[in-house]
Amino acid sequence: MSVPSFPVDPVALARDLLRCPSVTPADGGAQALLADVLEGMGFEVFHLPFGPSDAQTPNLYARLGEGHPSLCFAGHTDVVPPGKGWAHDPFAAVVQDGRLYGRGIADMKGGVACFVAAVARRLEQGPLKGSVSLLITGDEEGPAHFGTKPVIEWLAERDELPDFCLLGEPTNPEALGDVIKIGRRGSMNAVVTVHGTQGHVAYPHLVDNPVHRLLAAFSELTARELDTGSEWFAPSSLQVTSIDVGNGATNVIPAQAVGRLNIRFNDLHTGAALTAWIKDVVGRHAPSADVQVSISGEAFLTQPREAVTCLSDAVRQVTGQTPRLDTGGGTSDARFISQHCPVAEFGLVGATMHKRDEHVELGTLEDLTRIYLTFMEGYGL
Repeated sequence: MSVPSFPVDPVALARDLLRCPSVTPADGGAQALLADVLEGMGFEVFHLPFGPSDAQTPNLYARLGEGHPSLCFAGHTDVVPPGKGWAHDPFAAVVQDGRLYGRGIADMKGGVACFVAAVARRLEQGPLKGSVSLLITGDEEGPAHFGTKPVIEWLAERDELPDFCLLGEPTNPEALGDVIKIGRRGSMNAVVTVHGTQGHVAYPHLVDNPVHRLLAAFSELTARELDTGSEWFAPSSLQVTSIDVGNGATNVIPAQAVGRLNIRFNDLHTGAALTAWIKDVVGRHAPSADVQVSISGEAFLTQPREAVTCLSDAVRQVTGQTPRLDTGGGTSDARFISQHCPVAEFGLVGATMHKRDEHVELGTLEDLTRIYLTFMEGYGL
């Protein structure tokens, strides 16, 4: 029987992961590398590809231990394209002046490495008192159709949902310890296509101007104050993102006008209710209009109870800073996890994520590892 290997250094693992060019949807060997490391630690590893057979999304789930408490760490190994003009090769994992450079180090291969190192350090102390798992997708930066969502549903079918999930996204804007995210706003997009009758501008009585109808509908939509915020959320926001007519002529009323809008909504609304409102307003101004709505995720909130308090305590013990509990920002895979179990987000400093020369301070990798370890110990593992 082989002796388990405990990779306690987050920097070494982070550099190995950075050298895998996993620009979404490519994996670049990142999940195979991670699987080897986790199997060496004693984890049972499952490779869970989902999606079309010719373009499946790589996903990995690994579990160690039995019973409760059960903690799941969620994250992703895919990264956005690096772009040009880097001071270093974005996939060379260069260390310079106390910083580790590479595409995805902040978002979020560094967080994955820190959690694995934290588990390794915990295992050096002895067996777990519960169970720890990792849910790692290769499709967070892309469409996210075949990543975390089907994996968490697979866990639900197996009756293997964790008691709590910690998502390692880079939640801290400036310094480690700034922010724990305990919720996210919902997000939805609407495309409104208004049909009219084309004709000469000198004869408006013979035409039906779709631009006027679209502007009237959008004026009513934007005039409404959706809310003034709630206990944990800022006010909801409706923003018109585009009005397209495609008309190059000055003397022609077009036959069609298309408008697009996005709503970031708090826990006072649902996507379905907002969809009904949009369709009602548009229908009154343009009865024949087409309204297509896509809901990226509903608003959710994890109440700051035992697990969140334990995480906040761990952050304070390591950094000396009390993190702010926050629900701002864009969407994340927490929107899928929240439908099945409580989830919070805490990871590295995200100041350079998606930017050229993405990097983190080496010291933050060590501190985040200590935070994750302290959290696991406080959570009863």
